[in-house]
Amino acid sequence: MTLKTLRAEGRMNAGMTIEVQCGQHTLYMDQPKGAGGQDKGPSPLEAILASVAGCFGTIGRYIAHQQKIELRGMQFSLEADYDPDGLLGRNLDVRPGFQELRVTVDIDADLDLPAKQAFLELIEKRCPVADNLTHGTRLSTRLKD
Repeated sequence: MTLKTLRAEGRMNAGMTIEVQCGQHTLYMDQPKGAGGQDKGPSPLEAILASVAGCFGTIGRYIAHQQKIELRGMQFSLEADYDPDGLLGRNLDVRPGFQELRVTVDIDADLDLPAKQAFLELIEKRCPVADNLTHGTRLSTRLKD
């Protein structure tokens, strides 16, 4: 299959707000007021959690449709740990990213527990956001000419 390319354009706005154009949508990310922001949107780290939930839900619907499972709903609870000293530059030996990301999923479907677990494992395997997080997608940065 031919690769598809997604694009986004972002820019800094007033304060800590970042505006990102993703297709026909605008996403605003900010920091909480206690961290110098205006709390106009999720932080970039919170956006990662939201992306995982969105991807799990989307892939869950695809799989349910493909396997003819009546999926009435799914609920997600996500949490992740990070050390602020890394991203604030206070300790360069500390990773700035998440140490661990935990996802708890409640699946509303007529499946027994082993079938729900297999369904969840397939979602995780097929979710491109989870794949990017667990397999360290190469990041390439450059300055604009």
